[in-house]
Amino acid sequence: MTSTRGSADLADDWTRQRSRLRRALRRVDVFFLLVCTVVGLDTIGSVAAHGPQGLTWMVVLAVVFFLPYGLLVAELGTAFPLEGGPYVWTKLAFGRFVAGVNQVLYWVTNPIWIGGSLTVVALTTFRSFFVDLDPFWTHVAGLVFVWASVLAVASSLRVGKWVPTAGGLARVVLLGFFTVSVVIYGLRNGFQPLHAHEFAPTYPGFVALVPALIFNFVGFELPNTAAEEMTDARRTVPFAILRSGLASFLLYGLPILGILLVVPADRIGGLGGFVDACKTVFTVYGGSVAPDGTVTLTGWGQVFGMICAGGLIIGVLTSGVGWAMGAHRAQAVACADGAGPRWLGEFSAKRGTPVRINVLSGVLASVVMVLALDLSGGDAEKYFSAVLALTISTTFISYVVTFPALLVLRRRMPDVPRPFRIPGGTAGVTAVTALTTGLVAFTVATLIWPGLGVGWFGTGGNPDDSLPSGFAGQRFDYTLTQVVPLAALLVLGTAFQLAGRRTR
Repeated sequence: MTSTRGSADLADDWTRQRSRLRRALRRVDVFFLLVCTVVGLDTIGSVAAHGPQGLTWMVVLAVVFFLPYGLLVAELGTAFPLEGGPYVWTKLAFGRFVAGVNQVLYWVTNPIWIGGSLTVVALTTFRSFFVDLDPFWTHVAGLVFVWASVLAVASSLRVGKWVPTAGGLARVVLLGFFTVSVVIYGLRNGFQPLHAHEFAPTYPGFVALVPALIFNFVGFELPNTAAEEMTDARRTVPFAILRSGLASFLLYGLPILGILLVVPADRIGGLGGFVDACKTVFTVYGGSVAPDGTVTLTGWGQVFGMICAGGLIIGVLTSGVGWAMGAHRAQAVACADGAGPRWLGEFSAKRGTPVRINVLSGVLASVVMVLALDLSGGDAEKYFSAVLALTISTTFISYVVTFPALLVLRRRMPDVPRPFRIPGGTAGVTAVTALTTGLVAFTVATLIWPGLGVGWFGTGGNPDDSLPSGFAGQRFDYTLTQVVPLAALLVLGTAFQLAGRRTR
C-alpha cells in the first residue's frame, strides 16, 4: 500500500512539474542551440596543435562517427520526444538504476567543464587581450564567469534561449571574421607551408586527436532534454541536426586550417592556439610580430582583437550555458522520477527551469575551479589538459550506456511510431550503434591511459609522448586526475539512487 501510494504521489508530482513547462523552443532556436553546443571554441587549439593530420582525422570521424551519431539521435529523439531525453531513452532500455547513475555522469560533466576548461579559456583570453590578473582577481573573475552561466540557465526558457542564440551568432561572426583575416594576412605576409605528407594519418595522431575531435562533434541530444518545451519535436529534431551538423563541420574546419596557415607549428598550444592565431592575423589591421613570435597589436588591430576576445569569452560562456540547459533538465527529470533526491527534481513554477539543480551545479563548478587553480600551481596549460580530459571521459562513459539504447529499443519496442528511421533495418541500426559506442568507449580508454596501443606489436612511437600538456613524465599523476574523480562520480551516482529510493 505504501509503495502504491508513493508511486501515485510521484506520478502526481511529475504531472505538476510538467505543467510548468512552456513550449518556447522553435526550429530556429534549436538550430542555434546545437551550433552553440556542438561548436566548442575551447578545443580548436587542441586539434590544431597536432598539425595538418588533425584535419584528416576530422574528415574521417565526420563520416564514421558524426553522421552515425546524428542518425542515432534523430531516431531516438523523434520516437521518444519526452522531457529528459537521454535519461528517458536509457531508462526504457536498461532500467531506472542504470539510467540514474548514468545521468549523474552526464549532468556533472557540465559543472566540471564550466569550472574547468571553459573558465581557463575565458581567463586566458582576458589576460591576452585586456589585462593580466593576479591570483586573487583570477579567482574572482572565474567565479563571476561560473555564476553568470548559472543565472543564464536559471532564467525562463523564453528568455534563456536567447543566450545560446547569441552564442551561435557570435561563433559565426567570430570564426567568419577570423577566416577572412587569415586570408588577408596570408596575402600580405605569406602562409606557413603545409606539405602533403603532413596530412597523412598516423595511429599516434589518432590516439591523441580522437578525444578532442569526437568531443567537438557531440551535443545533438541536448535539445531532446527539453523535448516537451519544443513546438514540434518530431519535425524539429531531424532538420536541426542536419543543418547544424553541416554548419559545425565548416565552423571547425576553417579556423583549424587558418591556425595552421599563420602560426608556426612549434608555437601552437592546446590552450592558446586559437587565441595566438587571432592575435597574429589581426596585426594586418595594426601591429607586428617579433622574430621570437611575440605579437603586439596597435590601432585597429587592438580594437578588433578586443572585440573578438569579447566574442570568444561569450562563445565559451554560451557553450557551458547551452549544455547546462540540457544536462540540468535531464538530471531534474531523473530526480523527479526517483533516480535522485526528489527535491532536486523541482521545476520553478515561475520560470519553468530546474533552479535547484542549477544552483548545485554552480557550487560544484566553483569548487572545481578553485581546487584546480590551486592544485595546478598556476599552470594553466596543465589545468586545462587535466580538466578537459576528465570532462570528455565523463561525458563519453555516459554515452557508452546511452547509445546502445537505440538497438535495444528498436528490438523491444518495434511498434512505437518512428517519424525518422535509420535506413538499413536491423543491420543499419546495429552498424550505427557499434560505430558510435565503440568510438566513445575507445576514447575513454585513451583518456585514462594516453597513448593506448602506441608502440605495440613492434610499431614505432612512445606512448608517453601522448600525455597531455603539462604532464610530461607524470603518467601516474595524470592517471590519478582521471581515475579518482571518475570513481567519486560513480559513488555520487549510486548515492543519488539511494536518496531517491523512498520516492519510487
